[in-house]
This record gives sequence, C-alpha cells and structure tokens, in this order.
Amino acid sequence: MFVRLSAAIAALSLLAGGALAQSAKPTDPQIAHIAYTAGVIDIAAARQAIEKASSSAVKAFAQDMLRDHEAVNKQALDLVKKLKVTPEDNDTSKALSKQAGEKLAELAKLKGADYDKAYVANEVAYHKAVNGALETQLIPSAGNAELKSLLQTGLKLFQGHQQHAEHVAAALK
Repeated sequence: MFVRLSAAIAALSLLAGGALAQSAKPTDPQIAHIAYTAGVIDIAAARQAIEKASSSAVKAFAQDMLRDHEAVNKQALDLVKKLKVTPEDNDTSKALSKQAGEKLAELAKLKGADYDKAYVANEVAYHKAVNGALETQLIPSAGNAELKSLLQTGLKLFQGHQQHAEHVAAALK
C-alpha cells in the first residue's frame, strides 16, 4: 500500500517544496494553475472510482469528490476570467499531472476491495498533501485577495474531504 501511495505523495510534496522552491514564491497565475490542476486530478480519480469501486460508501465518497471539486474548479475558472488572469502552467502542475496519470493507471489494474482500499488511501494522502501545500505555500504566496479567499475556502472544504476519506478508509479495514 505504501508503494502505491508514494507517487501521489511525491508529486504533491513538490507543492510544499521541490518545484516551487526553484522560483521561491509562485505567482498568482502559477498558483491558479496548480490549484486547478489538483482539482482536475481528483475529478479524474473520482470518475474512475465511480466506475470501478465495489463499495457503495466508496462510490458515494467519489460522487462527493466529483461534485465538490468540479464546483471549486468552476469558481476558480470564473475568478481567473473576472480578474483577466491566464493560469500559467509550471513545473509543479506538470509534475502533478504526470504523477496523477501514473497513479490512475496503477489504480485501474486493481479490482474490488483492493481497488476501494487503494483509492481511499490515496485520497487520504492526496488531501493531506494538498491541504499542507495550501496552508504552507499557496495561500501565503497568493497576492490577490480574491484568489487567497478562494484558496482558504477550498482548504476548509478539502480538510473535510480528508476527514471523510479517513472515515471511509477506517470502515474498509
């Protein structure tokens, strides 16, 4: 299980250091792209789980992730349009996308309870890492007040996701 989680954790650890450390402080367009990319990744994982999960609790959790992350990404897109900001692809968002693709391929090979446990464990690790990155890197680096506010709202929601994922994971044991 640890090996399976390592790809997601490694990718998200880039948010707390790694690629962001190269430029010291990400710009608002980079932050917008990183946050949006993180949402897209969880949307893709949720869609896969809705199709593959065998547990009704896991499917329900995935539905919640799909709904919430799509809503936050819509708010993010609306905000960047309003601010006339073009999200900027960067090393962190590229690394996240690459690692997520590998993780989805790995999860796709699993079935039944093995899939359910791996998906939910990945969601716990993913949300833990994203929440940490929001708290320590993205929110403090955001210059625009509206972007910062959206990230803070997202953090509260994603902390709830982490708790929900931990609850589902405990029930699957």
